[in-house]
Amino acid sequence: MSDKDASRPAEPVEFSVDLTGHELTRRAHVMAALGDDWDPVETVRGEEEAYDLLYSGLDPEQQRLYDTLAAAGVLPRRGDGGRPGGDGDGSAT
Repeated sequence: MSDKDASRPAEPVEFSVDLTGHELTRRAHVMAALGDDWDPVETVRGEEEAYDLLYSGLDPEQQRLYDTLAAAGVLPRRGDGGRPGGDGDGSAT
């Protein structure tokens, strides 16, 4: 190999790995860890209730900050049921 050849960049080498089999195994392990009694709908419902509780009972400054972030789209609008003019459906008033 000459000095001229050593200074040239190497040609790119195509490299690919198929992780399909590994992904299927990983998913099977996740589902086994969740168990047969796992209910995804109930899990989401519980998370929504927890978020509603988290954003309820805010003091005026916290509510102002929350309203600002919700109006900017940073936080979802939720938990309006206990606020004056709120209809409880989580939509903006």
